[in-house]
Amino acid sequence: MERVTPLEPPYAPDVAERLAAMMPPGVEPLRLFRVLARNPRILAKIQASNLLDRGSVERVDRELVILRTCARCRSEYEWGVHVAIFARRFGFSEDKIAGTAEWSGSDPRWSAKEGLLVRLADALYDEAAVEDALWTELRANFAVDQLLELLVLAGFYHTISFVTNALRIDREANADRFPLSAAVATARGATDSRA
Repeated sequence: MERVTPLEPPYAPDVAERLAAMMPPGVEPLRLFRVLARNPRILAKIQASNLLDRGSVERVDRELVILRTCARCRSEYEWGVHVAIFARRFGFSEDKIAGTAEWSGSDPRWSAKEGLLVRLADALYDEAAVEDALWTELRANFAVDQLLELLVLAGFYHTISFVTNALRIDREANADRFPLSAAVATARGATDSRA
């Protein structure tokens, strides 16, 4: 059960304007945004932190970091939204979509650059840091402005994952589900954390 119910229309004018700005024209606001709208200040901060615009990092690379971060944080809600809206549009195959929740960074099915990004997301999840050897590889492949964007991006999606998981936000109707093995791991993690 969701712990905080999403706002329903009619919205206050300032909230309606902000929600409309966060979605494509004519598309209803996501449940996450409607939950966050219960605190308009937080909604505004999340909107201001959005890194989905054209930044210094290629969109496909950005999306890989988002998907891996959400998968590692076990946020099926956010992972599923990003798969449904962005992953296929940016050229992810069904295997690579599943791989974001299942494959290690050293899996040969990733390109060298993809594996590096997965390893970055894993290091930030596992250690909240990046070891020197990995940093050296990253620095050889990405400019400083890109690395800063990737670090902040992973941190932002940790935050979003914390919110979606802690509030148990119901999955969007059109969002994808985790691959079966990742879903089993998520269920085990939820069981283990309650023990």
